[in-house]
Amino acid sequence: MAQQQIPVVLLKEGSTETKGHDAQKNNIQAAKLVAELVKTSLGPRGMDKMIVDSLGDVTITNDGATILKEIDVQHPAAKMMVEISKTTDNEVGDGTTSTVILAGGLLEKAQELTDKNVHPTIVVNGYKIAADKALEILRSVAVKVDPQDKTFLKKIAKTTMESKITTSDSKILSEVVVDAILAVSEKHNGKIKVDIDNIKVEKKSGGSMKSTELVQGIILDKEIVHGSMPKHIDNAKIALVNCPLEIEKTEFDAKININSPDQMQQFIDEENRMIKKLVDQVTASGANILLCQKGIDDMAQHYLTKAGVMAVRRIKESDMIKLSRATGARIITNIAELTSDDLGSADLAQEREVETDKWVFIEGCKNPKAVSILVRGGSQRIVDEVDRSIHDALMAVKDVVVNPHALVGAGAPEAFVANKLREWSNTLEGRSQLAAQRFADAIENMAVILAESAGMDPLDAQVQLRQRATDGKAVYGIDVDNAKVADMSNSDIYDPLAVKEQVINGATEVACMILRIDDVIAGSKSSAPPMPPGGGMGGMPGMDM
Repeated sequence: MAQQQIPVVLLKEGSTETKGHDAQKNNIQAAKLVAELVKTSLGPRGMDKMIVDSLGDVTITNDGATILKEIDVQHPAAKMMVEISKTTDNEVGDGTTSTVILAGGLLEKAQELTDKNVHPTIVVNGYKIAADKALEILRSVAVKVDPQDKTFLKKIAKTTMESKITTSDSKILSEVVVDAILAVSEKHNGKIKVDIDNIKVEKKSGGSMKSTELVQGIILDKEIVHGSMPKHIDNAKIALVNCPLEIEKTEFDAKININSPDQMQQFIDEENRMIKKLVDQVTASGANILLCQKGIDDMAQHYLTKAGVMAVRRIKESDMIKLSRATGARIITNIAELTSDDLGSADLAQEREVETDKWVFIEGCKNPKAVSILVRGGSQRIVDEVDRSIHDALMAVKDVVVNPHALVGAGAPEAFVANKLREWSNTLEGRSQLAAQRFADAIENMAVILAESAGMDPLDAQVQLRQRATDGKAVYGIDVDNAKVADMSNSDIYDPLAVKEQVINGATEVACMILRIDDVIAGSKSSAPPMPPGGGMGGMPGMDM
């Protein structure tokens, strides 16, 4: 009698497993769908997406990272694409759409090979050596930039902004962006460093994009604490205080026996004297502006108003640090130790009405190491999108200041790299050559998508790009205004080298990771906990329900 084989149950009931080619196809399809989602938003002629969340909040944007962040992606391979766009956004700020599109293109081309029984590992190895070669080619044609050259930096900012809603006002906004970056840049050991956190971006609907301004100082979205305080002070002497201007309550229980109204009055007078002493310390230092991280007592407000001091309370710690960097003031934790040496300075401190709110502006700081940008626009949706555009432009200019190399944009580097990669791939042996050629096709496809969004015929654009790429210059790209292939070095379209490097690195890594997956094991959803006996609410013992 034959022995009966015992079935081995490896996975929990309800779990699913997809293996081999099916698993790869499923993952590649999901990743391609994510790329398709953002493809039409690439470039200056790119379209916007309207995303409505479960609460009904609307976001209108063509920023790749924002689109993918706002939609609720479920597929695990698609989530990997979302992660790479977030990483690109955090690292270089721009190129998020390009990274996702390139990753989708690499996976699409890889599928052509795996369908012909080329092993995924061979494709992955081919992609990796092709990516290294592509980076080498990009670096060889990059232009060296003077990180203090405002004219060139404006070209970088303008290029970034022209693919956003800010196209019409990109000239004005690019000046704001470049001035902000140069203000906060610092030299350390011969290298320039830029901390974007030192640029405070405040946004408020009202006015137009042209009303967006750079403040050489800090904007506080707070009101002055007392209506009778001065609203405008020239030659501001600023005290930054990290302790409350009020009588602190003791941490242990205390009982005070008061037997007469006189004793009560003495008690109140003593509290007032203590508060007056704190205010006198502030005025004795020469300060006419008091910016406090904690609370300011009503009586302290009264004495400060009498002394002609402008005060703002409950300021965020991050703003206090920025104020210190902007004005040169030291943050004090004990008012008794406040002296004139601890004060910062600014040409002007004033309360201004911004739409319906009152905000305090500390302006005209000498050589500030923290500045503010006030973003304006016709409506809240526009302001939000302008804010995202300014963030991308700030990051792009920062990339060039820190790594002073740039490339002609508009698809020119992609077309050039694709041509050089095809020539180089002929030197490779075996099936890796096929993978390198597919890598070149995927990169070239970026320029073709740009042409398509400009209303050009993609096939004609591809032929013209290949023809011009043989000239040996990485300058021929898509002129979206005239819908033709042209020398874009004359149009002042430049992208940071750091962004292009991140796009290629990020897209290659995520594509290779997805290609290496040959088994997807999905656990079953955990079931709801068992209900207590007796239905919804368990009855108490000994009770008749």
